[in-house]
Amino acid sequence: QVQLVESGGGLVQAGGSLRLSCAASGRTFGRDAMGWFRQAPGKEREFAAAINWTGGITRYADSVKGRFTISRDNAKNTVYLQMNSLKPEDTGVYYCATANEFQSLRRGMCDYWGQGTQVTVSS
Repeated sequence: QVQLVESGGGLVQAGGSLRLSCAASGRTFGRDAMGWFRQAPGKEREFAAAINWTGGITRYADSVKGRFTISRDNAKNTVYLQMNSLKPEDTGVYYCATANEFQSLRRGMCDYWGQGTQVTVSS
């Protein structure tokens, strides 16, 4: 059974940092693109960051560029999202996802999704 389990969310003040982790199990994701999406209260889920299977290509939403960094450890089947200079508008549930194709993941056409972890940024 394939599972993606996110962790690392929580409550932080504006300007602070959090590091999210997503551990995948059930099969090896070493050849898959992996990424993060987020959903703010009352809004649709949106793309945040993506990384290709080698880790050599990353893409970010304009709203997080320069503040968030995505990385992965294929030996651990884990993807990370380092979030710095957090803003109240970063508040939401953050989801990890995987896809066979990098462009598919960026479009939200993902094969597997995690259950999400809550990030709350207070002003």
